[in-house]
Amino acid sequence: MCSHYQAITDRERLKRYFGGEAPADLGKHDLWPGYVGNFCRRHPQADEGEEAVPAVEILTGLFGLVPPWSPDTKICRLTYNARSETVANKPSFREAWRKAQHCIIGVDAFFEPDWRSGKPLPASVSRLDGEPMGLAGLWSSWKSPQGELIHSFTMLTINAEQHPLMNKFHKPADEKRMVVILPPEHYGPWLQASADQSRAFLRQFPASLLKVEVASSPQQDIFGG
Repeated sequence: MCSHYQAITDRERLKRYFGGEAPADLGKHDLWPGYVGNFCRRHPQADEGEEAVPAVEILTGLFGLVPPWSPDTKICRLTYNARSETVANKPSFREAWRKAQHCIIGVDAFFEPDWRSGKPLPASVSRLDGEPMGLAGLWSSWKSPQGELIHSFTMLTINAEQHPLMNKFHKPADEKRMVVILPPEHYGPWLQASADQSRAFLRQFPASLLKVEVASSPQQDIFGG
């Protein structure tokens, strides 16, 4: 499960790869659950025929989904990943899934513990060609008792037991999981997909298109943040 990643915080780069205008403040580059980062979603007015409205909207929100019923935002520390097998039924995610509140999280790299040496070593996963990754996620909005509207998002994950790269991470006895890395040609369709169409996008990304950089010791800082 992914709890640490590096977000794209360059406005022009975000626009070039994902579309839409980005706000001046795009949140942190190095993110953990509860940090503020950016995500892309279908613009709420994109289907109204207004030429001036872009198809994609870029917002900032908490990394970790906060459902509307939550009494506070503390739940985001537990809801940064949504399992594809249970997302439709789990109370934290089921409303966002039912409403097809799809989003894309623009990522330069994400991090996992590599156990191939017998001990956990920090490892960064990125695209082999240096292009950014668009991760499939869900977004939500939460209103505080003071009336403040706070956005949040989560990454969807799938089983990776048979993935030749992502099955190397986490403890040997743990289930192997991976985030859903969307091919660029799926960005638009994912944002427009209905709830019934959602599962067709939850596929493994080819290992041949990814690269891994593993630290030489658990203490080595390869995170850049």
